[in-house]
Amino acid sequence: MAIAYPHFFGSEKAKNLKPSLMVTPTPSPVILSQDELKKIAAYKAVEFVESGMVLGLGTGSTAKHAIDRIAELLRIGQLKNIVGIPTSSITHEQAVSLGIPLSDLNAHPILDLAIDGADEVDPQMNLVKGRGGSLLREKMVEAASKKFIVIVDESKLVSHLGGTGLAMPVEIVPFCWEFTLRRLEMLFIEAGCVGKLRVVGESGEPYVSDNGNYIIDLYFKSDIGDLKEASDAILRLAGVVEHGMFLDMATTVIVAGKLGVFVTNK
Repeated sequence: MAIAYPHFFGSEKAKNLKPSLMVTPTPSPVILSQDELKKIAAYKAVEFVESGMVLGLGTGSTAKHAIDRIAELLRIGQLKNIVGIPTSSITHEQAVSLGIPLSDLNAHPILDLAIDGADEVDPQMNLVKGRGGSLLREKMVEAASKKFIVIVDESKLVSHLGGTGLAMPVEIVPFCWEFTLRRLEMLFIEAGCVGKLRVVGESGEPYVSDNGNYIIDLYFKSDIGDLKEASDAILRLAGVVEHGMFLDMATTVIVAGKLGVFVTNK
């Protein structure tokens, strides 16, 4: 269940978070589309980018807007000497097409800033990511970043992870994937967990990540409880590569919605 973003900042659970900027809500006769809200959040995030930075470039429809904006600022000379670290082959292709200089974690093990979207954000700024299939590389890059800015529209805010009823992805090795799926379901049997292999096309072929792995999408009927315990339990299963819970990683969340843009820092 999504929650209205002013409550995200003001909820009891989020009282330890510090809103650094709250754009004054003003009634507008213009109804913005979800993609327009994503673009607003993305452009706000790019305001944090400075010349000379090594940047983690996220993946997905919201991150795409941020990458477009970075390329535009490079083109007109407002940004210089930027190096991007892409989180997927799709992002790599976009950045190359826009002329953004790229490198990797081998050459730049510490990044100044990463900008990416999220599928869900809870009041403690924990995230679900990876419904686009890039969770492993996203987590590697964003965990190596000094600052991680998350950009979302208000529909992505939830009272607890899994609250939308949509998928929480887990990347697994292809070997005996059904066995791993059943073990994942058993971990969260009390939450009514159902796991599904992600497939593509009419033929139902397994989706294959950039890393050559499969993805199991977990669906929960109720709250899974302590997120750290859930994370540890998933990662202890042989065959699991990574999961889509990004816990205590975001340093800033930017939310765009019909009432304005809110920026919150940890």
